Amino acid sequence: MRDIFEAELTQLGDNLVQLSERVNTAISAAGTALLTADVALAQQTISEDDAIDALARDTDDRAVLLLAQQAPVATDLRVVVSTLRMSATLERMGDLAQHIAQVARRSYPQCAIPEPVLPVFKALHQSSVSLAERLTRLLETRDLLEANAIERDDDIIDDLHHDTFSALLNPNWAGTTQETIDITLVGRYYERFGDHGVSIARRVIYLVTGTDIAHV
Repeated sequence: MRDIFEAELTQLGDNLVQLSERVNTAISAAGTALLTADVALAQQTISEDDAIDALARDTDDRAVLLLAQQAPVATDLRVVVSTLRMSATLERMGDLAQHIAQVARRSYPQCAIPEPVLPVFKALHQSSVSLAERLTRLLETRDLLEANAIERDDDIIDDLHHDTFSALLNPNWAGTTQETIDITLVGRYYERFGDHGVSIARRVIYLVTGTDIAHV
């Protein structure tokens, strides 16, 4: 029975890595679609969110079944419960990538991001992709150096998010109402994407060290 339980735990971990890989692909494609007004790529990203949702549901179902059938305790229980939380967080990260792609699709054939703030959003895109790549490596290896790097990437994203507000509040801002709305929304989507990445990183730190740094 223990061998079966260990195999199921391994499968949960594999599912999380696959989820993270899909989220990485989604945020990369969504940002590219946004910056280049690529409506086909935007639509592909929107459509592929269904696969992220399906994988998250499968992961949750497996975790709940383990709880019901095996009644894990101690470290094993932490792993299963943490899997449920991380799966939900990754699913939300996929949703945020989808929202960015929807903004790109809605603005087509124009680019949703006007030239004056394009450098800020290019940097947001790069930092978010970096964070997503680190997240996948963290879930594969549980290397705490990756967890710390995710925190740093999120700090950069937060600073860039503040830069979007500075641009909008500048007296020289001449964007349209729709551009102002899109910049506000997309900046927020990136900011939340980073926050969710940090949430998972801290959950992995908890699994590895037993310390819940969110409450210290």
